[in-house]
Amino acid sequence: MTFRRIRILILLGLLAAAGGLTWLEQTMVRAWRAPLDIAVIPINGDGSEQAARTIRALQARDFDDIGAFLEREAARYGGKLTPAAQIALLPELHEQPPAPPREASVLKTVWWSLKLRWWVYRQSGEWLPQLGRIKLFVLYHAPDEGVPLAHSLGIQKGLIGVVHAFADPGQTRQNNIVIAHELLHTLGATDKYGPGGWPVYPQGYAEPELPQQAPRHRAEIMAGRLVDAAGRLVMPPSLDQCVIGPMTAHEINLDAAFERRFASGG
Repeated sequence: MTFRRIRILILLGLLAAAGGLTWLEQTMVRAWRAPLDIAVIPINGDGSEQAARTIRALQARDFDDIGAFLEREAARYGGKLTPAAQIALLPELHEQPPAPPREASVLKTVWWSLKLRWWVYRQSGEWLPQLGRIKLFVLYHAPDEGVPLAHSLGIQKGLIGVVHAFADPGQTRQNNIVIAHELLHTLGATDKYGPGGWPVYPQGYAEPELPQQAPRHRAEIMAGRLVDAAGRLVMPPSLDQCVIGPMTAHEINLDAAFERRFASGG
């Protein structure tokens, strides 16, 4: 056998192993048989003193809203998960993840995804990855009026989220909406909003059985916003006003099979 063929076989073996680990991770987290293992890793996104102060003041309980939201929504679909998630706040990371490509071609996106996963692996400082751990890198930015944050993202392969958040204690609860949104992306949920951020009807609306024109007081988490009685697109104040809709529940495996498992005591 030639050296070239040996190299190809090794590469194919590595790709198969990576694919197997990805499948195993997704099977573990989407089985909902144990609390989700979530690590929040803060990063100073703009180098500001305000972001530095916010990070120094962070505590694990600042993210309790997310666990309570998952537990409440799992219960709506028949599950009894207490707790639904174990969220650990890790020390601040002093390196930023690779930025996504400005031109979203398939090849560039795939290459960036590989770079991100390699970057996450290097940051772990471990030889073997922690299977099933969801890594949420939260980049804090000092608020700048009129300047929106960069787009946050969550990817299934590697269970990685990169979240841009405001370095403002008054924004903690809305930051948690964005974090929960990207967290569910890592479990397979898709966006439920269209151009301009408007929810897609019906799947992007809480209570999708109601007419589209009916005002909502809650938002579907993967839409992230609701249309109020005045017809305005608004972000709810906290996860208390967010729900996991039927389509999202199906995508993350909180579906009929989930309910039957708990009903049977399995």
